[in-house]
Amino acid sequence: MKKLTLFAVVFAASVLFNACSGGKKKAEDKKQVTIAMVNWIECIANTNLAKAVLEEKGYDVKLINADVAPVFAAVAKGNADLFMEVWEPITHKPYIEKFGDQVEHIGTIYTEGLLGLVVPSYVTVNSIDELNSVKDKFQGKIIGINPGAGIMNITKDVIKDYDLDLELVASSEAGMLASLKKAYDKQEWVVVTGWKPHTMFARYDLKILEDPKKTMGKAETISTIATKGWAEKNPELASFFKNFKMTDDLLGSLMLAVEGNPGKESEAAKQWYHEHKELVDGWFE
Repeated sequence: MKKLTLFAVVFAASVLFNACSGGKKKAEDKKQVTIAMVNWIECIANTNLAKAVLEEKGYDVKLINADVAPVFAAVAKGNADLFMEVWEPITHKPYIEKFGDQVEHIGTIYTEGLLGLVVPSYVTVNSIDELNSVKDKFQGKIIGINPGAGIMNITKDVIKDYDLDLELVASSEAGMLASLKKAYDKQEWVVVTGWKPHTMFARYDLKILEDPKKTMGKAETISTIATKGWAEKNPELASFFKNFKMTDDLLGSLMLAVEGNPGKESEAAKQWYHEHKELVDGWFE
């Protein structure tokens, strides 16, 4: 009886040890991915979609939120694996020149990215070179986003090239959108730093001012970068991010879903994923 009891205790301890060891090993074996992001709606949408998909595939996904410069530095140093919001060839050129030898391009998400100065369609000017003549209607201001954003530096070049007598006011994307909505609701004049893709064009009747001097450039691509050498070590994930492609319709619906659920972006992205599961799962092939 004592031998049987002793056997039972040893057996139970063995089972418990193996279960704990197996659980620990399973947790350690779970692949981790860290994705850096900035507070731009298309970046928030795409990044949360990637998070939702990868978590369902068994990955442990961590998101890091910061301004553009720290994000590039984090990926370059390996503190973050990926960044899904690289605008080229103009917007993020300074960061690519600085960190290019420490990162690698994984894939292009979107090919029709466009920067510009944006106004409501009821504003009667159509070109940047007309702004000085109506500067008082804009209260002498161009409403911008966070200071480190590439579009802010480009807008400074626009002010110089066109000799504009308007002040570029730094804010955030949320602040810029709040100013746009406030003015739009009152049918007041406002000019903001904007870009496509963005949900503002789905919510309001807007136009991008013509840029005769092409200071803001032509259409740009939005791409994903990773820490140099990351793709070789993570071939399955590299395939996913290489094939991660968005059209205006797809990205527009994703952005609206995410923007319409503040604080629940991941859940909204997960729902969108299940509605487009066949397409998205194909990105792993």
